[in-house]
Amino acid sequence: MKVCVVGAGPSGLTALKALAGSGLSVDCFEQADRIGGLWALHVRLGKGDLEKTSAYRSLHINTSRERTQFSDFPMPAHYPDYPAHHQICAYLEAYADRFALRKHIRLNTTVAQVAPRDAGGYTVTLASGEQLQYDAVVVANGHHTDPYWPELPGRFDGPLFHARDYLDPDHPIELRGRRVLVVGFGNSAVDIAAELAYAGAGVTLSVRRGAHIIPKWVGPKPVDQASLLPRWLPRPIRRNISQRLLELSVGDLRAFGLPKPDHGLGQAHPTLSSEMPHLIRTRRVMPRPALVRMSGKSAYFADGSEVVVDAIVMCTGYNVRFPFFEPAFVSAPENRLPLFLRVHKPGVPRLYFIGLCQTVGAILPIAEAQSNWVAAELRGEYQLPSPAEMWKTIEAHERSSAGYVPTRRHTMQIDPEHYLKALARERKLGHARARKTR
Repeated sequence: MKVCVVGAGPSGLTALKALAGSGLSVDCFEQADRIGGLWALHVRLGKGDLEKTSAYRSLHINTSRERTQFSDFPMPAHYPDYPAHHQICAYLEAYADRFALRKHIRLNTTVAQVAPRDAGGYTVTLASGEQLQYDAVVVANGHHTDPYWPELPGRFDGPLFHARDYLDPDHPIELRGRRVLVVGFGNSAVDIAAELAYAGAGVTLSVRRGAHIIPKWVGPKPVDQASLLPRWLPRPIRRNISQRLLELSVGDLRAFGLPKPDHGLGQAHPTLSSEMPHLIRTRRVMPRPALVRMSGKSAYFADGSEVVVDAIVMCTGYNVRFPFFEPAFVSAPENRLPLFLRVHKPGVPRLYFIGLCQTVGAILPIAEAQSNWVAAELRGEYQLPSPAEMWKTIEAHERSSAGYVPTRRHTMQIDPEHYLKALARERKLGHARARKTR
């Protein structure tokens, strides 16, 4: 059994560990010059051209250290509650060393094409033209590389760039002391807006849809470790109580210009920030509704207001892309790719997707559980249900996800607690299927 892993970020590394630890022959291809994925802030691609990942200098994870780490490799105790990008990168480097993963990884190697063979398995073609044959392929190329640009009428006569190109208040352009419009209200948008405000920029924040701002700490604990409500309470009751407590803690930001969220707590990916409410209240960040058009140096908003700005930073998310697949084989139009438990494409054997989901919690434990599941199948200890049964599960998940806000951001949304329980149940069922066929 020969397996190819595409990508050596967190998802690729934990997949590599699970597969190599099962005695399988594994090759991992990473286009950058170092492991770590987006957490490796600066990487060199191809022939030495410098390209930045989607991280920025001040980036910290928005899940706590204890909730983020792999189950068998704790993060260093001296790390802060929310480690910085360089600490996560160092952690991943140490993980690769601890489990002897580097011998399986080829850096500076781009996968140009992955194509299924008629006889089974896959032909993997590298950018160099080299072709290799594999029995299985694990896709872990991430989904934060191809910026999404919403269509907006008009033209802006100034620097306009995506958050992917943002590094700090001085790069890619000098923004200190200038008038900057930040478009979006996700975690990157509030991080960048806050950093620019502290750097002396006059920041306008365009918010298309209201969101619940969640503080990073509740008392001394990170918010994802500070549940005050018993788990036996029904989820709707817990959600309503939590939303009320949040409103009492943060206050009603409509009085300062933010729109009221059009959804309940837990129905959209959360925006974590302990700084933004203060910055809005002190007018260091000025909220505006949706950006509707641009003209010259002016930005026009849904309420008819106009603001003159010097630069625009678009924090508008990413497209899910697989540049090595023929679109007729695998693609994700509008970021939609139905998968059985977010890993298997029904009817396509031995092709696996790791970490291709959006979770309210940390992605590393999810990717680890997915990787162990894939390894169990390739060892012959687990058997998938029929494609028809997989589609039933996919459709049931989509019905249960109807409560999420219907945006591109939530096409792959999962609840980590429910997901891991469902995955554990399916592994037991699959082990029983495998025993019956022996």
